[in-house]
Amino acid sequence: MSLRVVIAEDLYLLRDGLVHLLQAHGLQVAAAVESGPELLTALIELRPDVAVVDVRLPPTFTDEGLQAALAARRAVPGLPVLVLSQHVEQLYARELLADGSGAVGYLLKDRVFNADQFVDAVRRVAAGGTAMDPEVIAKLLASTARHQPLATLTPREREVLELMAGGRSNSAISQRLFLSESAVGKHTANIFAKLGLTPSDDDNRRVLAVLAYLDAARG
Repeated sequence: MSLRVVIAEDLYLLRDGLVHLLQAHGLQVAAAVESGPELLTALIELRPDVAVVDVRLPPTFTDEGLQAALAARRAVPGLPVLVLSQHVEQLYARELLADGSGAVGYLLKDRVFNADQFVDAVRRVAAGGTAMDPEVIAKLLASTARHQPLATLTPREREVLELMAGGRSNSAISQRLFLSESAVGKHTANIFAKLGLTPSDDDNRRVLAVLAYLDAARG
């Protein structure tokens, strides 16, 4: 059965493009709306497998889309939400991650133009994982860099943390950094030890623990 998606985007061309893109990859678009109130209604009534949401929607064009998605997650706990934004806005990213329940993503709109990466992110969030734009993760890390114990991480451990927070497995990290998997495992163990977090074999829970820590380290 194909995933059911609700799309919220006020720009017609982008909204229509998202519809066609997802349908071309075998996903079912249950609704495509253009405002915050429409989004909230669609999410609660249709309960899709995942929502793709622009942060700024009518009527306020501030954070209407994000707030509608968060309200829907309160009504339907764990409802998967992938947020799209024109810029990295750390407050929005932290607010999205605050409940620590997973099934969330934050991508810059530029990523939508890479169809495979975007659809992969939609599927990952729908499956309960996280899909964080590398630039978002980098800015979250930079904004918390002066806080202990994050500041105790070595440069290599910070690289591993950034990739891990982006949802990558140890295998993917080893390929990206040209390290052995055992070396990545040691770096990961050191990261959790320094952050006071208990390691887990469950990659998604590890990611959520790291993101929860970053969310708590508000500067």
